[in-house]
Amino acid sequence: YAMSDDPHSLVSWLETHAPGLSGYLYQHQEEAAVRHLFRVATGLDSMVLGEPQILGQVKDAWAVARAHGALGSGLDRLFQQTFSVAKRARTDTRVGANPVSVASTAVRLAQESFARLNESTVLLIGAGETIELAAKHLSEGRVRRLLIANRTLAHAQTLASQHGGYALPLTDLDLHLAEADVVFSATAAREPIVTRVQVEQALRARKRKPMLLFDLAVPRDIEASVAELGDAYLYTVDDLERAVEDNRRGRREAADQAEAIIDLQVARYVETLQANARQAPLKRLRAFGDSTRDELLAKARQQLHNGKPADEVLEQLAHALTNRLLHPPTAALRDAALNNDLELTSAADRLFPEKPGYQHPPVATPIVRTDDADPAP
Repeated sequence: YAMSDDPHSLVSWLETHAPGLSGYLYQHQEEAAVRHLFRVATGLDSMVLGEPQILGQVKDAWAVARAHGALGSGLDRLFQQTFSVAKRARTDTRVGANPVSVASTAVRLAQESFARLNESTVLLIGAGETIELAAKHLSEGRVRRLLIANRTLAHAQTLASQHGGYALPLTDLDLHLAEADVVFSATAAREPIVTRVQVEQALRARKRKPMLLFDLAVPRDIEASVAELGDAYLYTVDDLERAVEDNRRGRREAADQAEAIIDLQVARYVETLQANARQAPLKRLRAFGDSTRDELLAKARQQLHNGKPADEVLEQLAHALTNRLLHPPTAALRDAALNNDLELTSAADRLFPEKPGYQHPPVATPIVRTDDADPAP
């Protein structure tokens, strides 16, 4: 986002300094640009509707620009308003409240099933994208202990180091399954890697303490018959997809509410900008008058300090102040008269109406001397 009087030159500059960027550039101007930023920060422009990480990324971009002195006052005000609008939209609606991925939905169900997930041990089986996302959501909510088992131990170690977990080779699964209160599994295996027999043995070791299992893989990682065990609660991708679709529907409804909030806030922001623009000439006029007064007053004080008579100083100050203040409008009105600018001359009439009884000073009429005119006596 940028503020520029010449957006085309700005695009050319960006393409020069960042080759290949042109394919990713698109332009929104004025009100459309404000609306776009509000929607991006709120998560309405994301592939995942209401994605909460987007607002943090916008704040990071704002902070970097500010740190490098690239953020002017106008753009800074726009971003501050953006943060306020995004917060309100996410607070007043549920646009980002419901998880819309299988992994995040599974984590939410685990949190709802275990009132104290932070006192539970969680086992992740696999190290792919789905398990990475589950690990991210779990680490944000904090768990007591996080175990990550994978066929390639190095991949498990990398993921464990990122989220404060412990890496295990998949061959040690039997040794640690009983420790897990919650299991998430998402591998590319063609056959189940968690069998009914393994879960039965784990439940006996846990003394029938319940175990929650999420099979996020297709084909399945966990044998379907595990669901028949009394203390095992198994959710499959099909179960979770139904919850995900319900959440997506809820987010779409919330998005409509958020759009209404954004429409209102865009209108208010644009009105504020227009009001400020209307005030700008008045501020410039006031600043010109103040600076002129201060300059001439300082000069008059110096003259008094040097011993110049007060009456003379005051008269010079009055004349100088009048001439300095009236010179710009006088010059502009003279040009307006020459160019037949009726709008400016009528504005002057409104600004400086004639007082009742005012008489214009006489205008001298020039005398044109001809060759046969008698010389003046």
